[in-house]
Amino acid sequence: MAAQNIGRAPDEAGDPDMSLHDIRVVVDRIEGRSVCGMAQGDSFDVTESSHLTTHGHFCLYALQAVLPLIPAKQRVLPEGDWLEQDQFVACPDPDERLIMRIERGQLRGMRSEDLT
Repeated sequence: MAAQNIGRAPDEAGDPDMSLHDIRVVVDRIEGRSVCGMAQGDSFDVTESSHLTTHGHFCLYALQAVLPLIPAKQRVLPEGDWLEQDQFVACPDPDERLIMRIERGQLRGMRSEDLT
């Protein structure tokens, strides 16, 4: 996989020493009543390790429920790992029963020294 040479001359880029998936989090369904203004299909993306892009409104409380899982879902996991098979996360509001789906996207080669 080619390195992402963002902001560097090709000779300064070096080879990637790790890979991370881009992530999309999508509102899969709402089984209760939506009081936060979100709808099925609302989403946000995490790319290049930590760049967050929203596609409209995304509830802060739903976001905080899914954030802890994103770093693990970005990584290549061993076969049979429970997180390889689990992709759903619930919003903490029991009245809404908003269910989000974590989708993996492109696997990017990255250099760990470029990350904090």
